[in-house]
Amino acid sequence: MQINEQQCQSKDKAHRKEDEEKRHRLLGKESVPLGTCQTMCPTHELLDREAKNRLHCFEMLRGTEKDRKPRGDPLRAVKEYSRPAAGKDLTNPSALRPPAVLLNTVHYLIDDIATSPGLHPWTEVYSFVFDRLRGVKQDMIIQRVSGKDCVAILELTVRFLIYASYRLCGQPLRLYDPLINDTHLQENLSWLLDCYSTETGPHPNQEEFQAIGLLYNLGSHRAAQHIIELPEQLRSSPSVRLALSINQAFLETNPVRLLRLAHRLSFLQACALHRHLPTCCRDLLLIYSHGYSNRNCRFPLGKLAQLLSLDMKLTAEFCRTFGVDVNQDDQVFFSKGAFTEPQQKQMYCHLCHSIVSDKQKDLTLGNIIHGCA
Repeated sequence: MQINEQQCQSKDKAHRKEDEEKRHRLLGKESVPLGTCQTMCPTHELLDREAKNRLHCFEMLRGTEKDRKPRGDPLRAVKEYSRPAAGKDLTNPSALRPPAVLLNTVHYLIDDIATSPGLHPWTEVYSFVFDRLRGVKQDMIIQRVSGKDCVAILELTVRFLIYASYRLCGQPLRLYDPLINDTHLQENLSWLLDCYSTETGPHPNQEEFQAIGLLYNLGSHRAAQHIIELPEQLRSSPSVRLALSINQAFLETNPVRLLRLAHRLSFLQACALHRHLPTCCRDLLLIYSHGYSNRNCRFPLGKLAQLLSLDMKLTAEFCRTFGVDVNQDDQVFFSKGAFTEPQQKQMYCHLCHSIVSDKQKDLTLGNIIHGCA
């Protein structure tokens, strides 16, 4: 009996020890690493990529670009995005940049790379900045960054990705993939909106991004529900009310009203709306092809151009893309039987660019991404 009691006590002690060890392991997993790297790129990564000839041309020390193995410039090199892999430790504090360094890195990527007139083509600029912003986001996630620096980084990132979605629309997939850009834009936007709702403010740019979130996701029940649940003061702000009106016009398939309301948008808001404009303009032509389908009916091209917010030449090209006939006297012949769908959306997407580009005027890219538009 005594032996059984001792055995039970031993087993109980062993179980308690096992539970304690398990708890410590779990606590270890929950511990958040704090970055100590004070440069945009950890020294060991820079040396490694330099040795393997994996430096981007934007990171090379000037004067060594044509060398067999160009040298890296510590003031220009930026940490790459690193895919998680077995046996790869991404939590080493010496490889992680603290929030202040991450924010400085993003400012460098925007001010010295993305907006630099001397760096081209912009598809290459985008590719570099996009990858390095992913690296910034990765460091933020590992360290569970929050607060003002987190919000500032996400706001700059979302503006950059929104602008890129407009500027690079229609580019070959090998240079720009809209689906990948959209995935990362949605992730950063969702994180930003969550920061607004869970962290104490003030958040002076919240109205701007709440509106952009809805304009980019027109027709989304989730996006509309999010706006409805906002505090009354924010929900009734001018930008958010305008975005709600445009979303309502989109849901009602009322392209004339939608395009009329779009005139009131800022440039970046128009960039967010841009991906919906081809569908909107197409819907307008379809509605008019049914409403004015009469062999004796002539519709003025100038009036249609005004409705579509395009010049007459682009309007005529847009009409012909959908099988709508335009004669030499600038008269449009609508026919529901003649209306046809082009094989690829990209074929006519570029025709809607002027609706957005006209709003840019003298705004610089720096103004746009820093929210000074």
